[in-house]
Amino acid sequence: MTSVTAGPSPVLSRLPSLTGLRWIAALLVYGFHAATMRVVAEPDQQAVLSKVFTLGLSGVQFFFILSGFVLVWSARPEDSKRAFWRRRAAKIYPNHILMWAVVLLVGLWFADPVNLRVAVTNLFLLQAWDPTPGHFYSVNTVSWSLSCELFFYFCLPFALPLIRRARPWMLWLVVVAVPLLIVALWPAQLLVPEESRWWFTQIFPLTRSLEFWMGVAAAELMRRGCWRGPNLGLASILFVAIWIAAGEVIRAELWAGVLSVAYILVIAAAADADIRGRWSPWRSRPLVWLGEVSFAFYLVHVFVMVTVLRLTGHYGVGLPGWWGPVAVVAFLLVNLGLAALMHRWLETPMMRLLGPRRSRVPRPDPASAAEPASGSAEPASGSAEPASGVAEPASDERAQGYVRHR
Repeated sequence: MTSVTAGPSPVLSRLPSLTGLRWIAALLVYGFHAATMRVVAEPDQQAVLSKVFTLGLSGVQFFFILSGFVLVWSARPEDSKRAFWRRRAAKIYPNHILMWAVVLLVGLWFADPVNLRVAVTNLFLLQAWDPTPGHFYSVNTVSWSLSCELFFYFCLPFALPLIRRARPWMLWLVVVAVPLLIVALWPAQLLVPEESRWWFTQIFPLTRSLEFWMGVAAAELMRRGCWRGPNLGLASILFVAIWIAAGEVIRAELWAGVLSVAYILVIAAAADADIRGRWSPWRSRPLVWLGEVSFAFYLVHVFVMVTVLRLTGHYGVGLPGWWGPVAVVAFLLVNLGLAALMHRWLETPMMRLLGPRRSRVPRPDPASAAEPASGSAEPASGSAEPASGVAEPASDERAQGYVRHR
């Protein structure tokens, strides 16, 4: 278990390990889609791919928990609701709008029918509220999760004052109750029409917000120095054990609840390692870069695979022989390259252009001040927010306070 640290500790103003972990989650989702879309035709090879990535869809669950965690950790006291919403819109909408347009244009080239109402609903990221089969998975199908995120972003500024005033036991109650509520969704879905049950448990924003609020509560506990959990090494071991158990012996209806526990332990432990300046494998430069482009990678990967497979006549049947595994790796690299371009030339510039401007604290004149003023929230780079979406704390004082409390 994490213990109190005596004396000063090195503090990181950001949480780069969480950025690195984003790539692991994106990779799980990619593997799941590569398996379910049958990129591989050979039964034995397909069986291996499916076995490895059986639980890959839970990577979206990781993103939802992580989103709640980092948004509370990085919340700025001076932020208005409008500034917060503008920053989040600048993060998700440019990439989404580009992919929305590209997918529709390619669909027209394939002579796919277009439902104007569904397309408009998807453009404004409202599709996750529509239980009609084929509507919530529409246009760029993976954007359903952005529809959920948009709802989370809308709610958080209203909830944050209550979260800040909540007693620690209330926050712990949220962390403990969420896995139980996720499990309870399975019997609850019997109250929903059969054709809408998948939507109710897997898509409905109110349902998926449980994971977001779990991350919110855990971050607030950590911010106050009240989080108690295993260190990164032990949390990683527990995660691997839970992952294996979930795929082998745990009933399917319990997967999401059990995995939410594994994910919050790893997220909190990785954040704790960054705050204390302890070693973490997840903040290496390559992993952090992969995490930074993971959002763009997530948005392009299904479209690219579907389009190429349709053009080559292998959609739904897969590629024969070793061409299947080769295609899985090739798709990974091509999607990564496209994601890097999108991140570099669209996502990052548009966040700077559309995001709210941050007021700079004037630097004191070295000739007239013995030491620089402290407490400036402006990062050295001058960027409003890291491109990865894992924002920095408002100041290092928060992290220092966390270490002292611990």
